[in-house]
Amino acid sequence: MDVKIEQSWKKLLKDEFEKEYFVNLVNFVKQEYKTQTIYPPGKDIFKAFDLCPVDKVKVVIIGQDPYHGKGQAHGLCFSVKDGVTVPPSLRNIYKELHSDVGKEIPATGNLEHWAKQGVLMLNATLTVRAGQAGSHQGKGWETFTDAAIKKIAETKENLVFMLWGAYAQKKGQVIDAGKHYILKSPHPSPFSAHNGFFGCKHFSKTNEFLKSIGKEEIKW
Repeated sequence: MDVKIEQSWKKLLKDEFEKEYFVNLVNFVKQEYKTQTIYPPGKDIFKAFDLCPVDKVKVVIIGQDPYHGKGQAHGLCFSVKDGVTVPPSLRNIYKELHSDVGKEIPATGNLEHWAKQGVLMLNATLTVRAGQAGSHQGKGWETFTDAAIKKIAETKENLVFMLWGAYAQKKGQVIDAGKHYILKSPHPSPFSAHNGFFGCKHFSKTNEFLKSIGKEEIKW
């Protein structure tokens, strides 16, 4: 199957694209776009991969579902398009970033500049119906993104995995902690950020680790 995704990922994940679950997933998603309002726009489904080729990946952040509000989702977990109100979890990410590394809180919630520096910002499911959180769960996306995480973790060494919340931590169980630097905390959601996300210092820890292995730090 010819999937419009960045070439290095296309090569790494080529076996997935031929599997029955993925063919069924594509058929389901195509039908949904024809009959429902689906986010993100079709061209942005694989944006996390498109902005962050395999050889550029340094950090992996795992989210769960795309935003299901109008104009929010654009293919990167936690990120929203310019001009869209910054969602609560991202506001808390910005608060932690400010207290951790002193970064001024941005006016925009667009995190494409992270992706372009090697931060793979991957949701577990890559599409969703408007206004219906979790509506595309259990259709095959999770199998695909599990495969992507497993393949990148096997192919590369010394990646930083930021696993925020129980869902991301469960999804990250396939990662070899001997090969990679794994950071865990509660989710940045308003419901759980005060339980240990605030104060986790994941941004400074990531840069300290990257520096220690001779890689360029992320300009958060």
